[in-house]
Amino acid sequence: MRCRRRRWMRYSTSSPLSASTADWHLCRCGWSNTSCVGATSPSRCSAERTRSYTPMGILAPMSEGRLQHLPVSLFASVMGLGGTALAWRRAAMVWDVPQLPFYLFLVAALATFVLVATLYVTKWVRYPAAAAAELRHPVRMTFAPTITIALLVLATALAEEAPAVASVLWWVGAAGHLTAMVAVVTTWSQRPDIGAAAITPAWFIPVVGNVVVPLAARKVGAEDVGWFFFGVGIIMWLSILPLVMERILTHENPFPPKLMPTMAVFVAPPAVSTVSWHSLTGTVLDPIGRILYAAAIAFLLLLAAQLPRLVKVPFGLPFWAYTFPLAAASVAATTMAGSRPALGYNVVAVVLLAVATGVVLLVAALTLRAAARGQILVPEG
Repeated sequence: MRCRRRRWMRYSTSSPLSASTADWHLCRCGWSNTSCVGATSPSRCSAERTRSYTPMGILAPMSEGRLQHLPVSLFASVMGLGGTALAWRRAAMVWDVPQLPFYLFLVAALATFVLVATLYVTKWVRYPAAAAAELRHPVRMTFAPTITIALLVLATALAEEAPAVASVLWWVGAAGHLTAMVAVVTTWSQRPDIGAAAITPAWFIPVVGNVVVPLAARKVGAEDVGWFFFGVGIIMWLSILPLVMERILTHENPFPPKLMPTMAVFVAPPAVSTVSWHSLTGTVLDPIGRILYAAAIAFLLLLAAQLPRLVKVPFGLPFWAYTFPLAAASVAATTMAGSRPALGYNVVAVVLLAVATGVVLLVAALTLRAAARGQILVPEG
């Protein structure tokens, strides 16, 4: 029987822990409370432990290891902040707007990377079993390449500000991403437990990293390497796209609500590829550039059509999945507007820059609020 105390739940991130409730009970079955036996009070639940929380919703005691619940996908926050920095830098190049937003988002991305990387390394030191288990998980393993993509985004943002640092980050990110992609794809092919239910738009993440590499390839003197990764990325994207589309269109295995934000990842491959094509060839007005840009806009429209469903999803760290694809789409649109300064292209670019900036600021604010209330780094329900 379902525990009646579920009526207390008012707010959810990665767990239904409420910031407005002074006392909660936690069943051994997890926050879903599916093994409670008709309990009306904590003392009557046969499989529960009682926790007391302050009004700010402080999480479970540190002795239980909150850090072991740090998701590797949190590196997507660096991607989102860094991608928004790139969007503002491109806007400054095309429209001669101030570069201050670029520097602010770049500093935020660098600080976030240092923080998340420090916490993640600490997780491996203190809780190696939990960290390794995450990389073996059929769904969560696809988020591991966010580490290398974050490095590549930072390298691209620093290419003109700190070329030597950018070069180091770029080579480490490129080599690391190739390794991560091979490892993930090999695991997909060898593990029979990874079936259709494990396929999500997050499968595009190893692909996106490949087409991020060319963004700074010419600036670090590795144009040939950039072309290699661009070719790999395009082929992998076109190979995985039918698999993900089939799961979505057949409705046989609906996505759990917490993974709905990953629908935005559809936008990332064509959007980043548009910018990479421009970085490698100097144009987006040829047929390939126009096709990639059109694909990015098409997936944006499909994402917008899902908005009524997406706004019903409770906030959680997966919301960072919105930020980088929207930032990439903004860079692509601004690049097109700079190459083809027609009114329509400029309107699209301005709108996307505003949306990308607004979304990343909103998600960052919600994340900070959830952290203050103790609603992150908790077991998933």
